Amino acid sequence: MSRRGVSVVVVMTLTLAFAPLIFGQTDPGVRGGPAGAGQPLASVAANNPAPILDFFNAGKVDFEDVEIVPDGLGPRFNSRSCGACHAQPATGGTAPALNPQIADSSALGAQNVIPSFITATGPVREARFIFFNTNGAPDPNRPNGGVETLFTITGRSDAGPCSISQPSFASNLANNNVIFRIPTPVFGSGLIDNIDDTTLLVNQDNQAGNNFGVSGTFNHNGNDGTIARFGWKAQNKSLLIFSGEAYNVEMGVSNELFQQERPLPGEDTQLGLPANCKQNPTPEDHTNFALNGPAQVSGAQAFVNFMRFLAPPTPSATVPGGSASINNGRALFNAVGCVVCHTATLRSAASNFTPGLTNVNANLFSDVEIHHMGTELADNVSQGQAGGDQFRTAPLWGLGKRIFFLHDGRTRNLLNAISAHNSPGSEAIGGLRSRACHP
Repeated sequence: MSRRGVSVVVVMTLTLAFAPLIFGQTDPGVRGGPAGAGQPLASVAANNPAPILDFFNAGKVDFEDVEIVPDGLGPRFNSRSCGACHAQPATGGTAPALNPQIADSSALGAQNVIPSFITATGPVREARFIFFNTNGAPDPNRPNGGVETLFTITGRSDAGPCSISQPSFASNLANNNVIFRIPTPVFGSGLIDNIDDTTLLVNQDNQAGNNFGVSGTFNHNGNDGTIARFGWKAQNKSLLIFSGEAYNVEMGVSNELFQQERPLPGEDTQLGLPANCKQNPTPEDHTNFALNGPAQVSGAQAFVNFMRFLAPPTPSATVPGGSASINNGRALFNAVGCVVCHTATLRSAASNFTPGLTNVNANLFSDVEIHHMGTELADNVSQGQAGGDQFRTAPLWGLGKRIFFLHDGRTRNLLNAISAHNSPGSEAIGGLRSRACHP
């Protein structure tokens, strides 16, 4: 479980209501030692069934590949590679210590202004405007919430005649109309994808009527009604949709799931992208039927092969604080009610892919539900059935190696992240207050 030790995490949780006690706690920082993540599932490493390991390795290569315009990058993008943003502590993780978006902004002569919220040592971010603007000001009657892509290919030596402007970040920041998201880790995603809906519903039923005021719900796919589970608001049903959308939104690459190049929110109701910025034909990323094996599949599918077969992080039993401290922290974590949302273990179903996904314990520390997190964490963006202050319970496996916390990367300090749960309207308040009053 183990970033900074469960004991530190939960002792802090128990004392949130007592300001003097907070000052006695410290976050020991990113856990040292081996990454404990980034490897294939054991059955995939054993090439069971053959040649599944080839597909995993080929997917990793594509995941780490840096895109160029002839291969589909742009015309708007947030970064040029999946692996550049999902890098900490290994490929498939979250935002690294050095932000790759700084180099992305000017690569091959691109003429971009770096927004003030993108810094060299800050988190990788995407930006969204809460509302569309009317006469230069946010209009609360016109909800937006779409990704306002940071950079354009204008000026790049491989961009041709394309010339478009970046979104108006400065004015929208001044009007408090911008929210952020950081990359979610994708370790163990195949296990999350393979948890049956019934298992999730039974877990929800078991937690009903708890003493902490927690009453989460699920975000459902609008087409078949099944439970969605990927993204900060569990807005994406499957890894394939998650992959195709990210390829289109984050790198501007049209693909078999999202076949048109993406305009900014608002442009899609006008004339769309300028003709000289469009690539033809589309989709740019597609299955190559002239090849055999892993190289045949599209980039979006290759990303899925990497993510689906990527093992969950390996927890530490001793670092930091020692095993006794970690075990004590786990007991406190349960007692305070964190476990009501952060369900320690869910069982996967049978899988046709590989034995490593079949009927195994996924120790993700998440119920995959969306919960009201209160005004301090609300981003006022709705996605699917998730409202402005609702977020998927973030899986905690691998937490020991993360640098930035919460959906927008606002803090490096885990104690601050816990404190932010204690916000008006948050479902976490009941557990925090009840335990703080009865330590």
